[in-house]
Amino acid sequence: MCGIVGLVGETAAAPRLIEGLRRLEYRGYDSTGVATIFDKQIAICRAAGKLINLEGLIEKSPIYGNIGIGHTRWATHGVPSSINAHPHATESVAVVHNGIIENFSSLKSMLESEGHKFCSDTDSEVIPKLIHHLLEQGHEPIEAVAAALKKLKGAFALGIIFAGYENLLIGARRGSPLAVGSNEKESFLASDAFAMAPFTRTVSYLEEGDCAVLRPGITEIFDGKNRTVNRISHESEHDEEMANKSGYQHFMEKEIHEQPRVIRDTLNSYYNSSGGKVFLPNNSEDLFDFDQLYITACGTSFYAGLTARYWMESIARIPVIVDIASEFRYRGSPLNKNGTALFISQSGETADTLAALNFAKNHGQKIISVVNVAESTMARESDLVLPTRAGIEIGVASTKAFTTQLVALACFSIGLAMRRGSISEKDGARLANLLEQLPVLTSDLLKNINRFTQIADELSEVKTVLYLGRGSSYPIALEGALKLKEISYIHAEGYAAGEMKHGPIALIEEGTPVIFLAPSSPLFDKTASNIQEAAARGARVILLSDQKGINELDGLIYKSIEMPEADEFIAPILYTIPIQLLAYYTAVCKGTDVDQPRNLAKSVTVE
Repeated sequence: MCGIVGLVGETAAAPRLIEGLRRLEYRGYDSTGVATIFDKQIAICRAAGKLINLEGLIEKSPIYGNIGIGHTRWATHGVPSSINAHPHATESVAVVHNGIIENFSSLKSMLESEGHKFCSDTDSEVIPKLIHHLLEQGHEPIEAVAAALKKLKGAFALGIIFAGYENLLIGARRGSPLAVGSNEKESFLASDAFAMAPFTRTVSYLEEGDCAVLRPGITEIFDGKNRTVNRISHESEHDEEMANKSGYQHFMEKEIHEQPRVIRDTLNSYYNSSGGKVFLPNNSEDLFDFDQLYITACGTSFYAGLTARYWMESIARIPVIVDIASEFRYRGSPLNKNGTALFISQSGETADTLAALNFAKNHGQKIISVVNVAESTMARESDLVLPTRAGIEIGVASTKAFTTQLVALACFSIGLAMRRGSISEKDGARLANLLEQLPVLTSDLLKNINRFTQIADELSEVKTVLYLGRGSSYPIALEGALKLKEISYIHAEGYAAGEMKHGPIALIEEGTPVIFLAPSSPLFDKTASNIQEAAARGARVILLSDQKGINELDGLIYKSIEMPEADEFIAPILYTIPIQLLAYYTAVCKGTDVDQPRNLAKSVTVE
């Protein structure tokens, strides 16, 4: 989603704003802009498209000043253009905004009746106009912002600067993340601490309703009742290695290859290899006595939840309902009084998932979250946090975040089953030992890349691809189709293999690629019959299976990717790697923007 940076200090702001924005490119965007204060006036430079366009404009016409704000925009109201790009400004105030102003129409009408003129199609432009209006009425800048915030409805993170005030930067948040940080001579704000990493390693995260007043080296935070508050400082874990590709062509490729390590790091958070047991956070004892589990997430995280349902129902013997976050709270479904709700999000800031979390919390549910950012809003709102250890993921299409979510959920399933007595200690140790094999197995899969590039070269020429799987392979088929759509722009659909003859088989014609995920398991024979049906209709069957499965279907399959023989418990995690590689290399063949695919944002912070 949109990215915000801001700083106030003693050295030139523009180059460092650009550096901060570069670190926010991974979130997805379609325009950029910066504003500074110099000689008591606001200077603005904005550009549609990539950050390099903005850099070119600033190189031709530099803007000066030691205070400034910057923005990467992902269009909601108004098309991507320099006019709609942020910052938006009047002669007295400039603002960058992440979020959505729900009452912008009424505010705009009021301001227009007072003589204010608008030039963009965005909801965000009402913010500087409203603050300017309050300044005209005699308010000082801090007072004007406080009064404006009371009139705004919706979600926002804001960075605000004022003409004539070269030592004052204001930030505010409601519903969208914002972090602040300082060193001895400078202060910073950003929607992601990663953007501040070159300048300060100590950051604090604003809480809901907070407002921050930043001056060089000094940051004051006020809560929604205008009381001075202290927010916990965190030492940023981001390092320069995370910000470069380390010799890989794309961040996505790098992150795919990081999976053996981050799977191990995540597993170490839950598994004691010397004792052979899964352990869960100490504060979780009272969270295991529930009758119903609700899992809610969006996108790739939703597919992690679907996979977890198979584990939790089969191992822990607990009924599970999995919902898309944007649908969960609108169905009006009655929630079990002794229920627990589990939410999954890489960022911990996904707007739909956060709204669903608040809905569940308000209806008496215990809250568990699986997140990659320990300081996120979702983590702070949860009774129990199940962390993933993926590190920052810069590629918009999720890879290592997904597999670490699966590992965390697999560990939770084992721990839940052990606490509930639905499996023995011996069985729990066996399942944990299977997870311990994953770093080596995934590393082996990444060694022979040629088998993926050859298939991807053919996939890059087609218009439609089907992915099919049964049992816990079904959500991975969904994820495979999503990955291909996201980065190669090829139409793809994932289905439960048994559903093929209930409609999707009509899509198969001579030469249609159909990718089957079929590990040797009790469901293999069922999947094999679906493969026969697809092959009989001219499909080019691409089979992901172990050697035993491939041998059994020899003569029916067009191409195969041999997988290691693996227990069905870990198969979903293992089979995720090849579908990521197929999508990645197909996109490379097509020449698409792999790390920043069109129209997509990394973290969706508006509903």
